[in-house]
Amino acid sequence: MQPSLFQRAKQWTTLLILLVVGSAFAAAVDAYVSLLGLTMIYVIVVVIAAYTLSRNKSILCAFLAVACLNYFFVPPRFTFHVEGKEHLIALGALLIVALIVNSLVARLKDESMTAKRNELRARQLQSFAISLSNAASIEQAQQMTKLAFETAFSYTTHLRFLGQLNAHEALPQVINDGLEACIKEQKIIGSGTGRWNELEHWFVPIGEQEIFGAACIQDVALDDHAGREHAAALCSLSAQGLRRLHLSQKINHANQEIERQQLQTMFLSAISHDLRTPLAVVLGAASALQTQADKLSTEEQARLLNSIVDETNYLGTITENTLQLVRLKQAQPNLRTDWESMEEIVGSVLQRIKQRHTGNRIRYQIATDLPLIQVDAVLIAQLLSNLIDNALKYSEDKVTLSVELTQPKLLQICIKDLGPGIPQQERESIFEAYTHSRQHDQSSQRGAGLGLAVCRAIARAHGGDLTVKARQTGGSNFVVKLPVSNTEMSHRISEFNEETK
Repeated sequence: MQPSLFQRAKQWTTLLILLVVGSAFAAAVDAYVSLLGLTMIYVIVVVIAAYTLSRNKSILCAFLAVACLNYFFVPPRFTFHVEGKEHLIALGALLIVALIVNSLVARLKDESMTAKRNELRARQLQSFAISLSNAASIEQAQQMTKLAFETAFSYTTHLRFLGQLNAHEALPQVINDGLEACIKEQKIIGSGTGRWNELEHWFVPIGEQEIFGAACIQDVALDDHAGREHAAALCSLSAQGLRRLHLSQKINHANQEIERQQLQTMFLSAISHDLRTPLAVVLGAASALQTQADKLSTEEQARLLNSIVDETNYLGTITENTLQLVRLKQAQPNLRTDWESMEEIVGSVLQRIKQRHTGNRIRYQIATDLPLIQVDAVLIAQLLSNLIDNALKYSEDKVTLSVELTQPKLLQICIKDLGPGIPQQERESIFEAYTHSRQHDQSSQRGAGLGLAVCRAIARAHGGDLTVKARQTGGSNFVVKLPVSNTEMSHRISEFNEETK
């Protein structure tokens, strides 16, 4: 980089001050020291100049110091004529010493600057690697790479990543050609590389066996080998980060494909196993009523109609559970959340259950002053309905429903029964789709094995969870924990977003 006008003026001013101060001090001690002592004063001036001035200015200072010593202090004074050989040797020795000191100091300054530059580059590489390891997307990693190149080089830099076809249309043709050639050849090309040496740019590929793009560093110095190596190191780190993100993306796509296959299998299983039997019953009963209604008694007709209603309700339950499970198994399920009252949700669920189940077998305990909770009311109602229906199905005794606030930000719902209970080894597997517990196999109750899977999916979609525990008095205790947001501002933001849609 070329020094600014202020820096050049400062260099000349420092050079002048060193010569003036050195000559003034030599004149002050001239009567007390020999010519050798005066020569040492100018050696000190030359050494100070070598440390503070640029190389060219310090060399000029060395010649001017010899000239000042000759003009002011070597007889005959105030002329550049030298009478004695010893004086000529002293002046020559001063010039040689000054040039040697200047060369040594300049080399030391270069090595010191190189060491500092290498330290800064090593720190940048470390920081860049850490940033890439935390990158969450390919676009973020590409932005980090661009920022790293802009920070590392005072030269103008350009980056092109694969897939960004129109990113550099405004660049000169030679740079576009160089970037394309670098990506194609997968080698560093440009100044000092043995390929395209006539250019004053570097073109560095991002990657080795798998190329993700290329970087162009413009107007580089021919001897800046360390800078080219640093650019290659940045490209190598960028390629590693991009490769990790590409692999992660492929893994996510593979997992999504696996989930899609699982959902497809779930649909096929529901159709082939759980829907075919009730459909056959409905079809048989409806056909009997259609063709033999006049031959059937009133009791037989009522029995067939009841079976149609029961099987239709069963089909509706299976269909609803299957669809909800498919919806909740997506990566980002679309929940229609709003601020709801848990008392109202529980009340509506209990009202519907009482219409299906005769008798008064459900006890409920709902704490007072429960806060509003941001949930999908339809899904939470389905969760409670499934759990209560299961409890009533596998237990002949009372079923207890309780809702309380266990922590300031945690709502707990418990459904307790006095049924046969669930063995310890089955308390996780029962939440998987189409999995039945031993109590189901030993009972005459029918089920598709979807209800509990849907319940846990609903709870987790809301940021909570569903677990089952054994009761000391016998039976099971299904515990639903849902997070409660008690921030009024989030409520207002939600309402504002709905109004602005």
